[in-house]
Amino acid sequence: MPHTEEDIRAMLDKIGVESIDDLYADVPGEVIFREEYDIPSAMSEIELRKHFEELGNKNRPLTVFAGRGVYDHYSPSVVNHLLARSEFYTAYTPYQPEISQGTLTYIFEYQSIISELTGMEATNASMYDGATATAEAMFMMVASSKKRNRVLVSDTLLENVVKVVETYAKFHGIEVTVVPAKDGVSDFEAIKTELEKGDVAGVIVPEPNKYGIIEDFTGWADAIHAAKAYFAIYADPSALAVLRTPAEWGADVACGDGQTLGMPMSFGGPYLGFISCAKGMLRKMPGRVVGATTDADGKRAFVLTLQAREQHIRREKATSNICSNQSLMALYATIYVALMGKEGMVELNRLSCDGAHYLYNRLVESGKFTPAFPGKPFLKEFVMKTELNIEEINARLLEAGFMGGINLGDGLIEFAVTEKRTKEEIDSFINLLLA
Repeated sequence: MPHTEEDIRAMLDKIGVESIDDLYADVPGEVIFREEYDIPSAMSEIELRKHFEELGNKNRPLTVFAGRGVYDHYSPSVVNHLLARSEFYTAYTPYQPEISQGTLTYIFEYQSIISELTGMEATNASMYDGATATAEAMFMMVASSKKRNRVLVSDTLLENVVKVVETYAKFHGIEVTVVPAKDGVSDFEAIKTELEKGDVAGVIVPEPNKYGIIEDFTGWADAIHAAKAYFAIYADPSALAVLRTPAEWGADVACGDGQTLGMPMSFGGPYLGFISCAKGMLRKMPGRVVGATTDADGKRAFVLTLQAREQHIRREKATSNICSNQSLMALYATIYVALMGKEGMVELNRLSCDGAHYLYNRLVESGKFTPAFPGKPFLKEFVMKTELNIEEINARLLEAGFMGGINLGDGLIEFAVTEKRTKEEIDSFINLLLA
């Protein structure tokens, strides 16, 4: 739009082509759109507001009882107001620390919060999402091991995460072995059998897993480290307020998605990936690390620490191709956890757990649902088996304004309950389920 005919002609002459169309000579003609664009005419502000209001009204708010990696957690309204403060709000990484102290401050606080939740010694300044963070955790373990390029992944990890890990691995010459689950949890004996082959760089398992089960990793770290491999746990950071931390399990790396830290589901994003690790793996960690220091006047200040990474070095030496971070979402997580506090984080898990177990018990009592994995502990999510038609159930629930459980096939349905669900909502949900 800003270029005049003379500007365009001068540029075309400079590069030696006759027309702009010549620039696309290599593009097959059948894929080039040659019709008029269906772009609406201009609207006044009041017309535009009304137009988008009408579009927005097409969305149908639902009461959510689904999970599988994305959860309907409550977020205090003040979060969005604080997000937009000028000293924090930014679209990108702070390259100039002398004028980016606000951004560096909250990233430092974010790292501190995630480190406390995971129990690990260091945390990076965020990744795109949980799936790519897990792929980066895989790279860290391979880079830290000695000439090993095979990684074991438990089949109890979320399917979308496994697929992303496999995609990243394919183009880096890494072999991914998905170890089948046993009774809804990671099969430790199968993992140990694979470790005995002597070519495993690392093992990745979830906490909780894709079925909502809280797995027991007692003895895992010892067995994995004895095989000279690394141990990574994909964790729900919200649940870590009450569950044993990856550090307590002896993990070398913790990764996951920060969506559970109050972030709206938003039809799939934007979310937030995190990676924490033991100090010994710090230089293999991608992204940014912000450190605290003092300025020339002796006042507390913040800087980018350990900067000799992706954008500063030869690409074949880089640990990752990710240089950006989800800075705005890291700010979201920081404000959310700071507002909730330790007691608030524990309370939301207690409410979620109470609600999930109430729904679970009512469904079992009905005689129409049976536990898919009886006796396995869960926090806010669980899987049931039923002879009922799950598609018909979910259609009925949707008509009544509920997002039902996730149909896993073979008569299995997965439900999730967060602190937002009231007893009245759960009772209404049950009545519709059993109708």
